[in-house]
Amino acid sequence: MDGLFITLEGGEGSGKTTVAKYLVERLTKEGYDVLLTREPGGVKIAEQIRAVILDTNNTDMDPRTEAILYAASRRQHLVEKVIPALKEGKIVICDRYIDSSFAYQGFARGIGMSAIKDLNNFAITDGGKIYYPDLSLYFDVDPEIGLQRVSQRGDELTRLDKEKLEFHDKVRKGYLTVYSLNEYMKMIDASKSLEEVEQEAYDRVRAAINKREELLSYDKN
Repeated sequence: MDGLFITLEGGEGSGKTTVAKYLVERLTKEGYDVLLTREPGGVKIAEQIRAVILDTNNTDMDPRTEAILYAASRRQHLVEKVIPALKEGKIVICDRYIDSSFAYQGFARGIGMSAIKDLNNFAITDGGKIYYPDLSLYFDVDPEIGLQRVSQRGDELTRLDKEKLEFHDKVRKGYLTVYSLNEYMKMIDASKSLEEVEQEAYDRVRAAINKREELLSYDKN
């Protein structure tokens, strides 16, 4: 049986990247073989595409171009890194995946969820299997709070970071729509303390691992 594919989602400043590192560290200490990766990026070609997407000079990028670039990056990352790890039985924790495209390009950019689904199903299908996550953790936070966190980090802002608040509000609405439609997505209140958010995320992941281990035990019997 393949490993476990877990993705972390949320708007800018939701804290998902910090929590992803925490999850990997904790699960590794427990003896699990865990791979931490990210989107867009994760492998050489996908990282090159990431640089184009997030470049602050590319403000004229067409929304469909943006969506196609994300899908292309996703495809390369999936076949080169994620699928091999899953076939080795690893737990893959990915900072962003397909639900980001639904929220950002499908909803906030106005392309439409159906068009994004068609585009990305083409990108994430391999060997007859469509690679949706086993669990997607959505870290929900008010965009104003998230953007304040981003500004306080001191990191260089990306093209998406610099979008207006109205855009980030739409992204949140997009995520909430995706959440309402997919049972594999679980919501976490990211306005709570970091310790509370980390623990809730761990509990969600732990439940998914336990369920997978029960299935493995059943198969052996």
